[in-house]
Amino acid sequence: MSERKDVWASGDAYEPYVGRWSRIVARDFVDWLAVPAGRRWLDIGCGTGALSQTILECAAPQALLGVDSSDGFIAHARRVKTDRRAEFRVGDAQSLPAENQAFDMSVAGLVINFVPDMAKAVAEMVRVTRKGGTAATYVWDYAGEMQMMRRFWDAAVALDPDASDKDEGRRFPACRPEPLTALFRQAELTHVEVRAIDAPTVFKNFDDYWTPFLGGQAPAPGYCMSLSEDRRAALRDRIRSTLPFRDDGSVHLIARAWAVRGTV
Repeated sequence: MSERKDVWASGDAYEPYVGRWSRIVARDFVDWLAVPAGRRWLDIGCGTGALSQTILECAAPQALLGVDSSDGFIAHARRVKTDRRAEFRVGDAQSLPAENQAFDMSVAGLVINFVPDMAKAVAEMVRVTRKGGTAATYVWDYAGEMQMMRRFWDAAVALDPDASDKDEGRRFPACRPEPLTALFRQAELTHVEVRAIDAPTVFKNFDDYWTPFLGGQAPAPGYCMSLSEDRRAALRDRIRSTLPFRDDGSVHLIARAWAVRGTV
């Protein structure tokens, strides 16, 4: 986790916030990796298990281990993922609970930017992946086309310039193609590739967009719920005024993630 102690505890709160959109990105990510069946997978920062579930459904793994530092997320994953091929453990991305070269694939979805030492986390991915295997990760394009969050922070900073220090687009400069490529090459991975994955995020109305920010979990909801009632109402109204509503009241945005992969 970052030094700001972002709150990641409740799987039930995470799902309506970005969990539903991360599942769409996870499917494209797994398709892009195109891994043959019967491989051993490690899902680092598995969270509620969105990527793990996609791997189980689409990649026909021999076995999958999901690791996350949050007791709450691991409890959620264990509760809802009953596939016998899958195991979930509490663990640190910077010191993985796995032996050298134990996996064919090591992946991390939407988490590497929250690890204090990203280079150490990638080195750990390399350590636990067999020679010729693949390490891969993806992160939200916080500064650009992760539009749900970008709309929130642009409105927040317009009302409160101090909020810029909490803006994920500013906090996580590594979440761009060039730094991600450099991160993997510095770990001596070869055949490094980066691509964008865009997921449509359709909100049926404004409440469908706004309510997940009231969950208090993750940086944007945490900031939202730290505000007084009056300031939160001003933020809500500011965001509402900037969203592209359609005639039926729905809001159509995109959630872009940057994905990177390399060969060990």
